[in-house]
Amino acid sequence: MASSTSSIACHAPAIPALPVGPFTLKSRLVVGTGKYRDYPTMQAAIDASGADVVTVAVRRERLIDAQGRSILDFLDLSRLTILPNTAGCFNAEDAIRVARLGREILEQLGNGGANWVKLEVLGDKKTLLPDPVGTLEACKELVRDGFTVLCYSSDDPIMAVRLRDAGAASVMPAGSPIGSGRGIANPSAIAIILELLKDPQHGGDAKYPVIVDAGVGTPSDVTMAMELGADGVLLNTGIAHAKDAVSMAHAMRLACDAGYLGARAGRIAMKKYATASSPWEGVISYIPGE
Repeated sequence: MASSTSSIACHAPAIPALPVGPFTLKSRLVVGTGKYRDYPTMQAAIDASGADVVTVAVRRERLIDAQGRSILDFLDLSRLTILPNTAGCFNAEDAIRVARLGREILEQLGNGGANWVKLEVLGDKKTLLPDPVGTLEACKELVRDGFTVLCYSSDDPIMAVRLRDAGAASVMPAGSPIGSGRGIANPSAIAIILELLKDPQHGGDAKYPVIVDAGVGTPSDVTMAMELGADGVLLNTGIAHAKDAVSMAHAMRLACDAGYLGARAGRIAMKKYATASSPWEGVISYIPGE
């Protein structure tokens, strides 16, 4: 007779959707649309990732490539919501202008994400690290302008708090520099950010969404971010520059789910010494010659 738990083991727990301001992300993995070798590969990788929100760099992409093809022709807008981002902006004024341009474009398309933006204000072209002053300034202005702002930031916990307090609907700390593939370079900093933004004992809100963004190279990086307690992960290069982008996208999808479930399953305590899987009590000892 089958055990009473067999039916439970056969069904994977459902991963709940992620609310971000007035928007809802069905998948906790958000992927980008840049750096792919061609649009069909991008299209297949997005499908494999399971993402329902994709970011588009309004400034860099300009939506039309050198051959006159529109990236929108390769995005199923009946299933996907575009999240415009301000990648390539190096001051607050530029980022605000590009965010408004993205809103105008999506309003014309009738896409559901017309009034939100992934805000990036970068400090320089070598490191691509966020400019904290410009980011905070742009965040405040875009919030005043009615945007739902998902704010890319460094892994500085104090900056994360200031962006949250400035009205960012989600703070998105970098795992490591954009495109570096170094994964979660400073897990302790990410953990502190999560504590300050989500733990009510530290003035946080358990429902506040924190999405780790940038630097992810492998599925294990995604799992680590989720096991730390992040609500989601955004990545682009780790999929787009993989030798097999479609297989990597599928792996990232599974890793995101695994990390989410693992973080909430209650891991065992870490101990200095081994603990036997089977109890020693009741074991009959055998001594040769007796």
